[in-house]
Amino acid sequence: MSILKELETRLPADAEITEVKFEGSEIVLYTKNKEFFRTSEDFIKDIVRDLKKRIEIRPDLTIVEGEEETKKIIEDIVPKEAQIAAIYFEPELGKVVIEAKKPGLVIGKAGMTYRMIRDKTCWLPKIERAPAIESKIVRAVRNLLHSEIDYRKTFLNRVGQFINTPQASGDDRRKEWVRLVALGGFRQVGRSCLLLQTQYSTVMMDCGVNVGAGGKDAIPYFDAPEFSIEKLDAVILSHAHLDHSGLIPYLYELGYKGPLYCTPPTRDLMVLLCMDFLDVNQREGREIKYTKKSVEKAVKHSITLEYGEVSDITSDLRLTFQPAGHLLGSSMVHLHIGDGLHNLVYGADFKFGVSRLFDPAYKDFQRIETLIMESTYGSADDIVPNRREIEASFFDIIGRTIANGGKVLIPVFGVGRGQEIMAILANGHAEKQFDCPVYLEGMIWDATAIHTAYPEYLSSYMQKKIFHYGENPFLSDIFHRVSPKDRDGIIDSTEPCIILATSGMLIGGPSVEYLKGLAPNEKNLLLFVGYQGEFTLGGKIQRGWRELPIKSSEGRTRTLEIKLQIETIKGLSGHSGRNQLMGYLYNIASKPERVIFNHGEEKKCFELARDVHKVFRAETLVPNNLESVRLR
Repeated sequence: MSILKELETRLPADAEITEVKFEGSEIVLYTKNKEFFRTSEDFIKDIVRDLKKRIEIRPDLTIVEGEEETKKIIEDIVPKEAQIAAIYFEPELGKVVIEAKKPGLVIGKAGMTYRMIRDKTCWLPKIERAPAIESKIVRAVRNLLHSEIDYRKTFLNRVGQFINTPQASGDDRRKEWVRLVALGGFRQVGRSCLLLQTQYSTVMMDCGVNVGAGGKDAIPYFDAPEFSIEKLDAVILSHAHLDHSGLIPYLYELGYKGPLYCTPPTRDLMVLLCMDFLDVNQREGREIKYTKKSVEKAVKHSITLEYGEVSDITSDLRLTFQPAGHLLGSSMVHLHIGDGLHNLVYGADFKFGVSRLFDPAYKDFQRIETLIMESTYGSADDIVPNRREIEASFFDIIGRTIANGGKVLIPVFGVGRGQEIMAILANGHAEKQFDCPVYLEGMIWDATAIHTAYPEYLSSYMQKKIFHYGENPFLSDIFHRVSPKDRDGIIDSTEPCIILATSGMLIGGPSVEYLKGLAPNEKNLLLFVGYQGEFTLGGKIQRGWRELPIKSSEGRTRTLEIKLQIETIKGLSGHSGRNQLMGYLYNIASKPERVIFNHGEEKKCFELARDVHKVFRAETLVPNNLESVRLR
């Protein structure tokens, strides 16, 4: 018996169900019975427990209130303090979308306000957080999803039918196998891409670009014999950094029409970074692998999951995202394969340590046979200092420069590091460790706006500050968004200040322009807070270069003499240091039988693999790109 037919036999005769559909791994029922729509929660819970499928009851449009009347009811019920930003309708799904600055007040205590809206209007409320800082990206993504409801309804039903295609049984199950193919990011940092294959499924985890490389070295091995776009069933994205997400839209350019699984903030940050990647390539005359349309296709085909939400993604793969502590929405990817056949955790990039923005990476996995683990800082001397010492050193260096009347330039990555430094500065200012304005230029502001749309993905401490005390560090009045026309005034001013600007490695962008203006004055400070690639401008300065060829705005090359002070703060990375990587393996609830290392220089991968084998007696592997590993 199919799962839909079994469900129909469990429903009461008077439920008046008009339509039953899959939406991904979820089953959706539309009803004409108002009473059943309002009171079916406990009844449905029992069915969910038995069928192990998420089920949602939605109204048939014959029973809902008119849209204008519904808006009036919502405005009467919801407290003004919720600050409703928009109310709009998705009649194809029987939903009313309520976007508010304080969505908790729309939900109400124990869901009371939510239920009142549902019961009085018979629309199913969908409540979204309005960003505290207006975000063009969040708005564009939500508008696109809203405009593509008809397509997504058909698409999600197709995905659900695929997921619920029966597997083989009996003797065939004894032939089940699992293998992993390394398509990128092994014995290197950049272009992370893994292919997981079973007897029934082919799933890709991440599809990144090596921004610093050129030609075929920049992209995963799409010409590997195991890879076929036609046979790809699903794509999982761990987080939005370009070395993991940068070629996701390219898959849709190649003709992929399947689902992309990620968390909601990962989807939005991916759009921001991929659109910026397109713009940079276009400006610099580089080959462009995909178009804006392909980024939109990725959004149209996205299926977002919250942390801890379990979802079938094929007939034999069950996916759960857990916090990785690396970036907003970043995830440890847990895959339960088959009927208890194998459990795999793809760690991607993770931070098992204290930071201002995120709690440490999730460790309470109850069963892991294979763990795929990063080695970015896998060498024995990659030890992260104590966080208090790091921040004390940070403010000591800044304080001396400001006291001396100088300006501090901090080149940052727009997504992740920029917001971490903002949080540190906001806290330091509140504790009176410095007193001067902080100017933000580049992608930082747009990325920060996305962070304000998803505060529930920040650390428990940060959530408490935002939700209970109304102290959002990103809204501190020390921060000032500036544009290129403001640069000369900031550089020429006699007042001390701090400047956060992209790019983080001084490859280009406003950080380089500020460097040109600030470099001649020895009172100023260039403060590095992130990794500097060996051949980047930042890397050269960090290694002691004090005369550098720089192109002017007219395209002429001149020598830039570096007279300002140079300092580096280590330990603010979103990656785990060597001590944290080993600490994670000590603390993880289920000790893996096998650990596979990637995302690190070859030497660091092997050094970490050797020591993990010695200490934990686990099988350790360091595959090369294009190698395959049979996991089961």
